[in-house]
Amino acid sequence: MSRLGFIGIGLMGLPMCRRLLAAGHPLTVWNRHADKCAPLAAEGATAAATPAALAATCDIVMLCIADTAAVESVLAAGLEAALRPGQVVVDFSSIDPLATRAIAERVAARGAHWVDAPVSGGVVGAEAGTLVVMAGGDAAVIDRLRPVLAALAQRVTHMGPAGAGQVSKVCNQLIVAANSLLIAEAVALAEKAGVDASRLAPALAGGFADSKPFQLLAPRMSTRTFTPVQWRVQTLLKDLDMAQSLAARCASPAPLASAAARLMRRHGEAGHMADDLSSVIGLFTDAR
Repeated sequence: MSRLGFIGIGLMGLPMCRRLLAAGHPLTVWNRHADKCAPLAAEGATAAATPAALAATCDIVMLCIADTAAVESVLAAGLEAALRPGQVVVDFSSIDPLATRAIAERVAARGAHWVDAPVSGGVVGAEAGTLVVMAGGDAAVIDRLRPVLAALAQRVTHMGPAGAGQVSKVCNQLIVAANSLLIAEAVALAEKAGVDASRLAPALAGGFADSKPFQLLAPRMSTRTFTPVQWRVQTLLKDLDMAQSLAARCASPAPLASAAARLMRRHGEAGHMADDLSSVIGLFTDAR
């Protein structure tokens, strides 16, 4: 069985690591704030002192961290220099596709493999092992990873060469983020028109307006239940900004990405960056 390393014990990383441990995989973990590794160490994982120390003991290194800068920071902190021929790095983070391609080239120069494998499904999917993975990189390497990824995901789709997974995730996040704002607008409209908005999710279930985000967000919005945090506003804003950047590089019109980013930024800068995505209902109900 492959020895796994996991860097990034956050909202998604913690339940993903727990699923890997439950599947019997030997697991070494590292996090910038070491205390976040303590629950996993109590459950059988080994805590590494540095990213390089983690890489030295693992066949497959997994990352699930905040953004492009964070990934580059971990690589610069010793991970990249510690990579050896044949080793595989699987990046579950959502980062810039162009940066991903550059990183993959650097890693390949060391004889290792970089697979961009961003996920969708949120904390609920991470806990249940029902994430979907959009993977970019060498198809044969991705096929070798499938037995490990089976503990985390219901589906792994090879989208193309390095960076293709991140492009796919940008598209995914554009749909999710823009949809969340439309859901909030609809919930607010229902309330102001005299309808019990808590009835929207069951009423629309199975219809053309239904979706997983709708079923998760509409009930929380209607009851103003913003905890526990499942998606942070700052994360979706980061992804909307990446969508606009990618669209500009590709000369692809993205008016809805622009409008959604403007609204999400307005909400985040009002003190809600770390809040749950459901809190965007405040854009349509609070006096601003």
